[in-house]
Amino acid sequence: MSFFGFGTTADIDVVLDGSQTRKYVEHKTEEGRKEKYPLYYDGETVAGKVSVSLSKAGSKLEHQGIKIEFIGQIELYYDRGNHHEFISLVKELARPGVLTQSTSFDFEFINVEKPYESYTGANVKLRYFLRVTIVRRLTDITKEMDIVVHTLSTYPEVNNSLKMEVGIEDCLHIEFEYNKQKFHLRDVVIGKIYFLLVRIKIRMMEISIIKKETAGTGPNIYNENETVAKYEIMDGAPVRGESIPIRLFLAGYDLTPTMRDINKKFSVRYYLNLVLVDEEERRYFKQQEIVLWRKADRVRTGGQADESTAWGRDYQA
Repeated sequence: MSFFGFGTTADIDVVLDGSQTRKYVEHKTEEGRKEKYPLYYDGETVAGKVSVSLSKAGSKLEHQGIKIEFIGQIELYYDRGNHHEFISLVKELARPGVLTQSTSFDFEFINVEKPYESYTGANVKLRYFLRVTIVRRLTDITKEMDIVVHTLSTYPEVNNSLKMEVGIEDCLHIEFEYNKQKFHLRDVVIGKIYFLLVRIKIRMMEISIIKKETAGTGPNIYNENETVAKYEIMDGAPVRGESIPIRLFLAGYDLTPTMRDINKKFSVRYYLNLVLVDEEERRYFKQQEIVLWRKADRVRTGGQADESTAWGRDYQA
């Protein structure tokens, strides 16, 4: 808008190349809503067109330059005034001058490295966005446009099964086994629970997926635990020698890949939590960390990337 009636305002619109055919994905906002954003991958070019429309026909817009930036940024909610940028690329669209009519500018950020996955959590947000700025003497005119980045991985070469024995001396002894430690986001957790000794009256058993987010550094470290999924696997008292199968489908839950020490600012880890509840409502539990990764296993013909493409990075455990 104009400043106390002086100057001319303009509207900015950003249209990405291939926006009609590009895949859009839902991503959680800071307010907890889910909105759809265009999906990009590491190494993919970000290009498009910026349109600047003058608010009044026949008007003029004096400016000190027009630029577009591609920014990757981490924001810690306890320190909102201090954004941590890990990517900052700038393209000049126009030198200082005067716009006398609506104008369009092409832009292209070639083969942009996008090392981390977009993430919105309880205490931290990692976002990628384009920002167009019309620089003026009094007040700049700006427009931001978010995109979502998914980080793809290839299949981990080593993926051992999980097998542990837990129990309470002379009361309970169980052995649980999961088929592997590393799961892609649409995988199935398969396992078994073996009851080797049962001398307490167990009422039920459940398995849950717990997400643990750690954000911040030094004295400002915030931990947030969230139960993403809960699944009852037994109702009633087991007997010695009994085995209970586990089959947990991950695709139906809101999961992200495991993130470890992202830009030295935050981590997101996942755990399988096995809980037994006895008839006196006492709870016995055992947690085991698992690694989640986003699968990249096929390439769509025709040039458009799917959840899947050759931009996948080698898996890092």
